[in-house]
Amino acid sequence: MANSVNTNETGQLIASDKVEGTAVYDRSGERLGTINNFMVDKRSGQAKYAVMQFGGFLGIGSDYYPIPWDMLDYDVNQSGYVVDLDQDKLNDAPRYQSQEPDYNEAYDRQVYSHYGVTY
Repeated sequence: MANSVNTNETGQLIASDKVEGTAVYDRSGERLGTINNFMVDKRSGQAKYAVMQFGGFLGIGSDYYPIPWDMLDYDVNQSGYVVDLDQDKLNDAPRYQSQEPDYNEAYDRQVYSHYGVTY
């Protein structure tokens, strides 16, 4: 029988369906939200943002925060992503509710600038 490969997670790779729904925590271990989806650059194939869902009930009334992918650190002990954010920084962060923003270079720069990440 041939060796079977888990197609959802191997070495340094993880399937997109396993990222969606993963918890996001701040550095103190407080849960901030969950990954709703992530945005991938069509040309480079690199993940640009993780879109974190926060608040609401069953997706109703939730806010969605695009967070630069490079800010996320996966913590195996928490089985989730950890970000160096506090509630104050998140309160002023770019976000949307139901209709996704027009992801363009100006918006990208606004998001990256808010978090102090080089674009």
